[in-house]
Parts: sequence; C-alpha cells; structure tokens
Amino acid sequence: MANQKKEIERKFLVTSNDWKENNKGVLYRQGYLSIDPERTVRVRLESEYGKITIKGKKENGAGDEYEYDIPRNEAVYLIEHLCIKPSIEKMRCKINYRGNIWIVDEFLGENLGLILAEIELGSVNQQFDKPEWIGEDVTEDPKYKNANLVKNPFSKW
Repeated sequence: MANQKKEIERKFLVTSNDWKENNKGVLYRQGYLSIDPERTVRVRLESEYGKITIKGKKENGAGDEYEYDIPRNEAVYLIEHLCIKPSIEKMRCKINYRGNIWIVDEFLGENLGLILAEIELGSVNQQFDKPEWIGEDVTEDPKYKNANLVKNPFSKW
C-alpha cells in the first residue's frame, strides 16, 4: 500500500557539529531513476530496508509524495544497475528538538562535507523553534536537492 501525502519540509545548512552529541546515524544509500524537476523517482536503502519514492514538483516546500516498500535485493540492484550515477550516500540522524523531529544528513562519497537538516511540517505556515546549529534556509535553492546532488555533487562546487 502506498504512503501518499503532501510532504511539507524546510531544509537548512548545519553550522556546527553540536547536533552529533549522543546521536547515532543510520547509513542511507539512494539512487535516482528520474531527476526531472517535475517528478523524481528515488530508490533507497535504509539500513536493511528498500523503498521506492515518487515525488512531484514542490512549491513553497510542499509537494506530492508516494512511497512503497520494496525488497532489499531489488533496491540494491536498481541502485547499482539502473539509477543515475553517482548514488547518494549519507548518515542520517533523527533529533527531537522542542517537540519536532529534525533529520540531519551528513553526506559521504561525492558529497562529503555537506551537512543538511530538514524538518517536516504539518502546514506551510507552521511555526517551529530552530536548534542553535541550524543555519541558512536553503529550501528553495535547487542545488541542495538530493536529486541535483547526483548531477552536481558538493565536491564539484
């Protein structure tokens, strides 16, 4: 069964390593079958689980999202053989801060050195507190989209 929803998120640069305190990350590996700005199709390995996600174009940080579980071996095959290269690798931490979950991605491989944080919101205008390690809002900057980090990795900026 698909998990469909309007995804509303804000994305920020991370300005220090203070978020790392007592937080263990999970390795994520993902590839893209489509990086069209109107629609992206992502295959992801989250630890031992496979997922395929279809996302529509976002406006003001909100857009359609459909996500399905797939067998791990199929996710590995798709990433290694059918997805656009390079794939994205990152350590992901989930941090509870004042009642909201922040997701911090510390990128590896071709995007080593890039650290981004995102927060999913219930509405576009929802107010939230930012941890002290949150920097510039880059939600509307396309170069920070994971799909764009495939064709223009952080190491080439």
